[in-house]
Amino acid sequence: MLRPKKKITKKELKQDALITTYAEVTNFYERHKKNISIAITVLAVAIIGVGLYFKNRSDNNEAATTLLGSIYAYFDNGQYQVAIDGVPEKNIQGLRSIVDNYGSSRAGEIARFYLASAYYQLGNYDEALKDFEECSPPGELLSVSRLSGMADCYEAKGDHLKAGEDFEKAASKDSRDVNVAENLSNAARNYAQAGEKEKALELYRRLKKNFPTTTFGRDADRYIAQLSV
Repeated sequence: MLRPKKKITKKELKQDALITTYAEVTNFYERHKKNISIAITVLAVAIIGVGLYFKNRSDNNEAATTLLGSIYAYFDNGQYQVAIDGVPEKNIQGLRSIVDNYGSSRAGEIARFYLASAYYQLGNYDEALKDFEECSPPGELLSVSRLSGMADCYEAKGDHLKAGEDFEKAASKDSRDVNVAENLSNAARNYAQAGEKEKALELYRRLKKNFPTTTFGRDADRYIAQLSV
């Protein structure tokens, strides 16, 4: 005679499921423990690497800030070649060295902006343009100045169309910038020299309408008359 089967309680079911799951996990680990250990090691190395990366960036920025502070006075005094090369006898690194060693840091990007500006002041427009193009300075002010710096280089090289485009970009970058009217005027002048008369007239009319009290706005009528002949 068959004996009635014992009724399994919910508690026993849970215990049985837990034991089964534990056995499956243990079995999986035993079969794949080599790969799991490798994965854990890789993850740990990645976490350490990210931490070191951000620490190095912070350290590099502090170092670049200190070095930039030491050389900036030469740039500000118009000693542009000294600012680029540094003063080895005083152990003062120049802008070129700061950029080469710390260019990816925030202060390094500012150093690159001043390096490009120094090259421009010395008439080395190709080098200036190269560093302006590679520069990603923080803040709207330097971003606008970077664009107008590139435009200055193109104008000096005789590429008036590209100069006009970059001056216009600089004027449109930040409406609060105090140089908007000047950049619009520079853009209009270069468009006119490039033969883009209609584009130049459009910008002079914008100057007259939006900046009537500035020198550039007051001069707009004269240029409009010249281009309308």
